[in-house]
Amino acid sequence: STSREGPGRATPTKEGGGRLRHHNHDTRDPSKRATFGPGRSVSTSHIRRGAHYQSTSSLYSDGHSSSSVSPAPSPSPTHAQTQPHAQPHAQLHAQPHAPTSHAPTIHVRHTSPFVSPARPAQLGALSKRWASTSDFATPSRVTHAHSPTPTNSQLARRANSGSMHNLTNLRTATSQLNLSRAREAQYNPDEGVVKLYLRGRPLNLYVPTSIQETYSPTSPSSSPPAKLKLEWVYGYRGRDCRNNVFQLPTGEIVYFVAAVVVLYNVEDQMQRHYLGHTDDIKCLAVHPNKLLIATGQTAGHDRRDARPHIRIWDSVSLNTLHIIGISDIERSVACLAFSKADGGSLLVAVDEAPDHNMSVWDWSRGERGYKLLETKCSADQVLAVDFSPVDRSTIITCGKNHISFWSYDSGMLAKRLGIFENRERPKYVTSISFTDAGNVISGDSNGNLLIWQRGGNTVYKMVRGAHDGPVFSILVQKDGAIITGGKDGQIVEWDRDLERTGNTIEIPEQYGSPRVVTSGRGTQLVVGTTRNCVLEGTFTFPMRPVMQ
Repeated sequence: STSREGPGRATPTKEGGGRLRHHNHDTRDPSKRATFGPGRSVSTSHIRRGAHYQSTSSLYSDGHSSSSVSPAPSPSPTHAQTQPHAQPHAQLHAQPHAPTSHAPTIHVRHTSPFVSPARPAQLGALSKRWASTSDFATPSRVTHAHSPTPTNSQLARRANSGSMHNLTNLRTATSQLNLSRAREAQYNPDEGVVKLYLRGRPLNLYVPTSIQETYSPTSPSSSPPAKLKLEWVYGYRGRDCRNNVFQLPTGEIVYFVAAVVVLYNVEDQMQRHYLGHTDDIKCLAVHPNKLLIATGQTAGHDRRDARPHIRIWDSVSLNTLHIIGISDIERSVACLAFSKADGGSLLVAVDEAPDHNMSVWDWSRGERGYKLLETKCSADQVLAVDFSPVDRSTIITCGKNHISFWSYDSGMLAKRLGIFENRERPKYVTSISFTDAGNVISGDSNGNLLIWQRGGNTVYKMVRGAHDGPVFSILVQKDGAIITGGKDGQIVEWDRDLERTGNTIEIPEQYGSPRVVTSGRGTQLVVGTTRNCVLEGTFTFPMRPVMQ
């Protein structure tokens, strides 16, 4: 079944405690125009067109999970496949017709490279009304009687007769036929290649030599008796993503690569996979209950099925619970965070649009959540966002040339920029975390650590040269100890007062620098690196790779 956007909804917000903004929740499907060109003969001697196609899986479906566990296979790589059981939106069945030199040439001009979605009911009606493209060659269907300049009464009679309604139907049918022709497969028997588009990407499929002479994409054929199932995923996306490795109470390590979220049990050497996303995942957040997970994806080539959005799902059953931000996020979800002080009732997300809009959601209200407000976050890149663990209304964002302190109250956000005073202002504030007292700890591109007093926007304490280069990750443990990871390959332990304890870990160069450091079982640390590896170890025992 498919679900469509409801009517637009405006939400008043306030930017930086100032101007109110209204936001429309409406879809942005690009428009298309189709025109008839002059009738030219079209040679089809070398091209056979398949009239059967199906769309990619709907992003509203929640049945895209590989819930069965699998042992690690042999070292030969296994490629992640798209969801094999995804159901198509609809199929368009057009009856094939013999090549003819009288078939009209249909020129399609798209204002966007993307194709807008069509209702299944419309496609079904289209297949019944237009059995083949030869219908458009019938003059009575597309031409109108010519007469001298009509009078007003004549115009009225024509309108009453429904001519305009018929013309609208004709244009709609023409546009839908052009849509099908743009997506159908093309077979070149000389080369033995079928050319088609899959989710907007061109793809060449090679026909087996034994059936090249008789193969036709229009001929009905049964699906193969076996289906592909994702068994094992290698690697991890650590090169350009942050805060995306966590240890779950089940003992599994959760992280993502490409469009797959991996739940990896290292002891049992088994993986489970969440396959709900339709394009690359960019960020991940774990709910305070440690069971629910939110993941955000980027925009893909297919404007319908690969729109940027956020999915909230159950890490035990792998069922999708909520899909939010489908029409609100413009480019990609840069970072996510659940609220902590109230048990995780809110979700904050930052878009990678030019204004890096930040939105706050009551994510559990309905299947698509409810957007409480949205405001411009920063003109510069935003690297991280987080809620305070002690103040429900406090949100911190950081990135290029800024660290911002937000207060959320009565449906409005008030923004204060961090003041560095006479201290060196870093080009990037690269990481943030909170102490158990609610103070903010930030790391920057200069390798410094700063403590910002709770409720304020000025620096309380600074540690210069904590790392030789940017500080990528800050972890505050339950006992108050602070662990940082930097581009210099060092993992360093600090006490509550940011004094070194003497415990350090040197990550071998072949694994890269620690991009994210998180708590594992007991005293173990789980580390994601810039060279896309996941490591485990402690300050006593050396780090070992669990995923490369």
